[in-house]
Amino acid sequence: MKTLQTERLRIRRMSAADDAAFMLSLLNDPSWLRFIGDRGVRSLADAQAYIENGPVEMYGRLGFGFCMVESKQPAGQRLGVCGLAQRDYLDYPDIGFAFLLQHAGQGYAFEAAAEVLRYAQAELGLKNILATTRVDNLRSQKLLEKLGLRFERQIPHPDGSERQLMVYAIRAL
Repeated sequence: MKTLQTERLRIRRMSAADDAAFMLSLLNDPSWLRFIGDRGVRSLADAQAYIENGPVEMYGRLGFGFCMVESKQPAGQRLGVCGLAQRDYLDYPDIGFAFLLQHAGQGYAFEAAAEVLRYAQAELGLKNILATTRVDNLRSQKLLEKLGLRFERQIPHPDGSERQLMVYAIRAL
């Protein structure tokens, strides 16, 4: 993905060297752990490996992945992540987002996700885009609906637990 800009945000590719400390914090944030899950990242080295083996690998293979979301004012303050991923258990790429709790409720997730969605449709030509969320993640469900995605179905969580994921979609007509 190329760097995207909105009025308040810069959405850029992640770098293991530059973004590991932030990702270590985000991956261990209580809301990440509750709604996304524990990735077992406990050190800077773990965070660097997570970035290299996740977003960076996906950029090289697919041309998109999860990106760092930074504020323009103050310049470069990391707020969260937003982007696209191709999951083994989904037929189409899915859009996702996660922000540190102190940046919640300020419209950053919607602003970033709307720009990523615009880019995915207009520049990558993606006609079908999915999103998943846990059943109890009402804030994400509301944001997905505001973006124009519609609930389609529930699927078993890929971690093998009894939990379910809600699948939202924008489909080509």
